Amino acid sequence: MYLVTVFGNLLIILSISSDSHLHTLMYFFLSNLSFVDICFTSTTIPKMLVNIQTYNKVMAYDRFVAICHPLNYIIIMTPWLCIRLVLLSWIIIFCFALLHILLLMQLTFSIGTEIPHFYCELAMIIKVATLDIFVHVNIIMMYVSFILSVVCPITGILLSYSQIVSSLVRLSSTASKYKAFSTCGSHLSVVFLFYGTGLGVYLSSAVTHSTSESSVASVMYTVVTPMLNPFIYSLRNKDVKDALGRLLNRVSSGP
Repeated sequence: MYLVTVFGNLLIILSISSDSHLHTLMYFFLSNLSFVDICFTSTTIPKMLVNIQTYNKVMAYDRFVAICHPLNYIIIMTPWLCIRLVLLSWIIIFCFALLHILLLMQLTFSIGTEIPHFYCELAMIIKVATLDIFVHVNIIMMYVSFILSVVCPITGILLSYSQIVSSLVRLSSTASKYKAFSTCGSHLSVVFLFYGTGLGVYLSSAVTHSTSESSVASVMYTVVTPMLNPFIYSLRNKDVKDALGRLLNRVSSGP
């Protein structure tokens, strides 16, 4: 699954970067998504595999503008705005990560403490720490940052898709409606799989001690979702498939 994730997302990046027809704002976001998925899985899965072996685990806004305001798309979605949106998402998640790292450094652990998980899941680390004031601070900040990084994006996605669905309903062509709803449905499925399992891990950490259920949920949003993204967001797209075919033809034909 890790190889499929990395290889699939890498192909998407190479296809988009090597084909001038795909140098548009939508594919800029798709490239960033693929890059994030590679980085995200590479921070968890290799360590998980080592542990098992050794026995030690934004794009909705762009679609909203494109579908609901097509005539103003070029005016609204300028390259500079897209770059700022991507930079803002990177800066926010970097600040959250840095904050948690600094807070975790204040925790103390008993000798021989083991994290009952396949990788250093934040909720699991806090759960096995020695109980003191910093544990409570970490728990509060974990919930605050998780709400900000989950509730806000989901709200934006749902608002965008409500407008998208409203626009699609007014389409006269049944075939166009079916294709659009099929695409939106697959996108939303992956979004809710990612956020739903993430919510399950962090919201349930305070009320349950089941590590097996938490591990399964973590696998879904750290492994399965990034693996599905190339198929859901890009490989179903005719332009991307054509670009991928041209890329593979150039590689196979040689210099």
